[in-house]
Amino acid sequence: MADIQKFSEEITNGYTFKGDSITLGAAMLDGNAQKGVFIKAPLKTFNRHGLIAGATGTGKTKTLQVIAEQLSNKGVSVLMMDIKGDLSGVTLPGLSNPKIDERMNNIGIPWQAHGNSVEFLSLSKENGVRLRATVSEFGPVLFSKILDLNDTQEGVVALLFKYCDDNKLPLLDLKDFKKVMNYVTNEGKDEIEAEYGKVSTASTSTILRKIIELEQQGAEIFFGERSFEVDDLCRCDENGKGYISIMRLTDIQDKPKLFSTFMLCLLAEIYSTFPEEGDTDQPKLVIFIDEAHLLFDQGSKALLSQIETIVKLIRSKGVGLFFCTQNPTDVPDSVLAQLGMKVQHALRAFTAKDRKQIKLTAQNYPLSNFYDTETVLTSMGMGEALITVLNEKGNPTPLAATLMVAPASRMDILTGEEIEKVTAASFLTQKYNEEIDRDSAFEILTRKLQEHRNIGGQTTETMNGTSNEGEKDTVIEKGASMIGDFARSSTGKVIIREVTRGILGVLGLSSSSRRRKY
Repeated sequence: MADIQKFSEEITNGYTFKGDSITLGAAMLDGNAQKGVFIKAPLKTFNRHGLIAGATGTGKTKTLQVIAEQLSNKGVSVLMMDIKGDLSGVTLPGLSNPKIDERMNNIGIPWQAHGNSVEFLSLSKENGVRLRATVSEFGPVLFSKILDLNDTQEGVVALLFKYCDDNKLPLLDLKDFKKVMNYVTNEGKDEIEAEYGKVSTASTSTILRKIIELEQQGAEIFFGERSFEVDDLCRCDENGKGYISIMRLTDIQDKPKLFSTFMLCLLAEIYSTFPEEGDTDQPKLVIFIDEAHLLFDQGSKALLSQIETIVKLIRSKGVGLFFCTQNPTDVPDSVLAQLGMKVQHALRAFTAKDRKQIKLTAQNYPLSNFYDTETVLTSMGMGEALITVLNEKGNPTPLAATLMVAPASRMDILTGEEIEKVTAASFLTQKYNEEIDRDSAFEILTRKLQEHRNIGGQTTETMNGTSNEGEKDTVIEKGASMIGDFARSSTGKVIIREVTRGILGVLGLSSSSRRRKY
């Protein structure tokens, strides 16, 4: 049997911090919890990101719940992606039972039930505060990455954004962008070629197919107004506890493209909007991405590269990212290398491939004098996990098998009526759930084309109704010829174009410092 006193001293020293921290559980040795030997995580390093992994049924969701509610108690705001629909219980106080009492007694911490201040958010028609973003807010680079376009096609997208900027055409939703593409390849072809160069119809056709693919996953619901302001994620209640925002995603499990699009937009907006924080005593916001493989499985190389970049940079904004998944190999190595805190629940070895993955997983953790990591990975029970975090100096703490504390909130889901009650009481619901479809590129271009058709029809009617006298016909023909020559000249094109823009008007668009202005 290992030296219990030596073990307790090493773990206690390794998990003692100067600043504030949360308690995850008690260290275990030889399968037994060492009462009072606490495993903690310093708030100062939560912006160094983390991983929560483990096989189905090993307790990942409860661990996520524990960390979220403890961060909230410390005044830290939390955003959780609820893919499976089992995180809503964090709203209400939990109920005591003998198993919870026994677990908390073995850990050495009293258990007290409490609920949390929660906001339910939605990308679709689920009950919750609606999240939207405009195409303009993505910008040409990010929008191209989402569509997985090549360099030539990215150039076309950049041209379309520039054209819309120059002509005060707001790109709010996908129908706006499609309308602009249709216009520049048909009625507006000459105008575009004169100012910006030729646009390949092959490129626009490919872009259109990519947009249709995105629409088939429900993206038309996400693109539009009113745009969600990410500062609303960083709120505290009247007691100083951070709000826990729960993104309800149960209806988009089979739509990874939409999930990736939303996450990339959200992270980019946070990075662009939040001020630089540097090293602070606690994070401003911690985001938990459950079922993280959905973010990476069908992502393009460009998309994954963008996510990797944001993961590296966003910590300076005081934001921590936690990826929750069944196996660490679901997360790309380039992202996994950025995750300072690791909570690894049990893995199951049913095949040779499983055993190989377990061996690789064990190599991701610090060496220990007290554990055979591979053995522990397959022998832990429910609610137990191997943990290592970064201390306040940025160094990994000793690896510790841990008996996790029980959540203080309900370990069950809310009913639809309970969720609806929380949503109805939120002021964010009134702020964001109103549907807005104001004038944008689609409406402006539609009116422009209709006016051109009306002008053309009136001209034809006037000419048909003139005197049949030969002398007047000659004058009209000469006048029409002169007008046609002038309209086809470079000077005429510029004058007509500018006059047309003036007639159709300029639409002002108020926005944040990041959003494109029209």
